[in-house]
Amino acid sequence: MSDLRDVTDRRRYEQGFADARGTIRCVWADYADRGGARAILHVEAERELRGTGASGRFMQSLAGHARREQTRLIPICGYAVAWFRRHPDQADVLA
Repeated sequence: MSDLRDVTDRRRYEQGFADARGTIRCVWADYADRGGARAILHVEAERELRGTGASGRFMQSLAGHARREQTRLIPICGYAVAWFRRHPDQADVLA
């Protein structure tokens, strides 16, 4: 697993995870800034990572990053909305 990075020129967060063969693949979230908060528009994992839990680990990293950077998140993507509902302990980062 690599560190979560904010790729500002693409307006997305990215993080790498090893697939079943050990190849590093990417999970990402596209975002838009909205009134002092960051809207999470779309979360996606490369096909090889789907069903492995990588997206959940990515969301955990994203919540930690938001906390450290004092950024508030607005989940728009259905996956992000569902993840935050399943993890109410992470709600402190929500706008």
